[in-house]
Amino acid sequence: MTTTHRRRRRRRGEPRARPEAPAQGVPAQPGVAAGDGGAETGDSGIALRFARMCATVAAVLPFGLSRVVDPTFIGFALINGFTFGVDLLLLTAMHGGLGWPIEVSIALGYAAAFGLGFVLNRTLNFRSHAPAGRQVLLYVLVVAFNFGVILLGVGAGLAALGVEYHLARIAAGVCEGVFMYCAMRWVVFRRQANAPA
Repeated sequence: MTTTHRRRRRRRGEPRARPEAPAQGVPAQPGVAAGDGGAETGDSGIALRFARMCATVAAVLPFGLSRVVDPTFIGFALINGFTFGVDLLLLTAMHGGLGWPIEVSIALGYAAAFGLGFVLNRTLNFRSHAPAGRQVLLYVLVVAFNFGVILLGVGAGLAALGVEYHLARIAAGVCEGVFMYCAMRWVVFRRQANAPA
């Protein structure tokens, strides 16, 4: 097409081709320009698809939750559900299959699940490109605090107050989920002020 034809098309008011916009009702993702394929942020195609899927789910939540639930919370719930399954699978394999002591099996499964959770949340959910060293240190501190204060403190504390231990563990698990999400979003994978929004 010649330059003259391009000028004529613009004069006639015909619209220019525009980059693909997000689906209706799906908010644009932080740091993801519509149609850029992640080239500007360095995100992989899998990370972008995961982010868009979480945004789609968050956008259709009922009872007004779509206005308050961030897509990263959906991603966190999906990833942690998956890593919890990995934790149980490893526990079963190590203790039930290999006959390792229960304490060793629990510790190794817990550590593996939290390590996998770090990698998946960093790459897929929060899509962080900050140096990993500081984030790993913060994450280890958050997990240690979570285990010592939230899981043991809340769980054992409620049980000591007379709450049935299964209910105490569930309550501690809910507290753990809220604490871990907040710590990961606003501490471990916190976006810098000059980072793309």
